[in-house]
Amino acid sequence: MKSKSLVSIDQCSEEDILRILENAAGFEKNPNRTLLEGKVAATLFFEPSTRTRLSFEAAVNRLGGRVIGFQDASTTSSSKGETLKDTILMVSNYADLIIMRHHLEGAARYAAEVSGIPIINAGDGANQHPSQTLLDLYSIRKTQGKLTGLTITIVGDLKYGRTVHSLIVGMSHFKPTFHFVAPDELRMPDEQKNLCDKLHLPYTEHTCFTEEIINRTDILYMTRVQRERFTDLEEYERVKNVYILRNDMLKGSRENLRILHPLPRVNEIAYDVDDNPKAYFIQQARNGLFTRQAIICEVLGINS
Repeated sequence: MKSKSLVSIDQCSEEDILRILENAAGFEKNPNRTLLEGKVAATLFFEPSTRTRLSFEAAVNRLGGRVIGFQDASTTSSSKGETLKDTILMVSNYADLIIMRHHLEGAARYAAEVSGIPIINAGDGANQHPSQTLLDLYSIRKTQGKLTGLTITIVGDLKYGRTVHSLIVGMSHFKPTFHFVAPDELRMPDEQKNLCDKLHLPYTEHTCFTEEIINRTDILYMTRVQRERFTDLEEYERVKNVYILRNDMLKGSRENLRILHPLPRVNEIAYDVDDNPKAYFIQQARNGLFTRQAIICEVLGINS
């Protein structure tokens, strides 16, 4: 990678991505090691999180390190007006690594600029979520046996979905074909579409979520409509249940199709999908442990 921190997936070359995925596969075979013995990781979560925070903390613990931090910013000095800069400088005194989620876009990049220790971006607003992208790529390669030449359909909140924005950048090395399914209010931003145009990656935009699209897909990436990103709750109510994947919609799909979701889900995947062997989102979340072990070792320069 271009720096010791992981702020954005575009820091990672194809070679970086493949190396991290190979190391993640090694951690899946043997997740319990002592590579972080004597190390302290600080998890600073200014926004709510379940999977990301717990999988990072589990990754540190399984590698023999220790975790400090918070999951509720209202209990910290930021509620008294402490700046992000001062928080980062203070925590840098106590830890070897900071894993941070923040509601402001660009917060992780700023933290990396002022910090004396590595920063891992665990999500900054609607901007980036690079560790989610790497676990998504790990899940895709594990289920498809490859990353190259796949058709990926992304459904739901494409405007505010940071996991979606990062996924496009991460997959751009591997010649995908994209289908973007979203209502007009939540269309994929021009920045991501311009990247696809620049790299000659084919994509088609849809407002209808049909079986015809599903049947041409290798990876179906569902996302929730994120209530917390809306300033107009009436707009949220209009679009929150616009696409729902049901089991009967999968009857003509490809045998290799796998359904991913960064979670949490709300209503966008019906519960009758859960028992379908093509549903992979729970295993996908498990893959986050191994991928994040590999990321931690990568930024700390530890050979795994």
